Amino acid sequence: MIPCAKCGFENHEDANFCSRCGSRLLHVDPSETTVTYTPLPTEDGGVTQLPVGPRFVPLLLIRAGGGREGEEIALDADLLTIGRNPESHLFLDDVTVSRHHARIIRDATGFVVEDLNSLNGTYVNRRRVERHHLVDGDELQIGKFKLAYLEPLES
Repeated sequence: MIPCAKCGFENHEDANFCSRCGSRLLHVDPSETTVTYTPLPTEDGGVTQLPVGPRFVPLLLIRAGGGREGEEIALDADLLTIGRNPESHLFLDDVTVSRHHARIIRDATGFVVEDLNSLNGTYVNRRRVERHHLVDGDELQIGKFKLAYLEPLES
């Protein structure tokens, strides 16, 4: 059994999300770590800090749903598939999400979200859409997940 870090509920070992509160269950497997980074000391004995700077690519920010609030998905490719299929670029694990629910594609003017004939629909700013050109601040709803589309701060 795996205890939920948020509510303490004991979940089945093969669960990815808590059955009580929906939070993502953390499965820590050190063999899955592919890269580790140890900062080198500076000349004055301090530690080199990684630069924190502006976003240079558009992104989706998960605002609500599935215990994934705050997660950012960079739109750094021409295609992002969204669905309940684990092979999707953005896997949303919820029964209200179709296996192949939607996709976001880059066109000449920016990014477009397209619904893929999903059962529950894709919504942008609370309106059901088949296809919609995204602008900064748009709110997407896919199943119980609410995501914000954010343009880069600098180009």
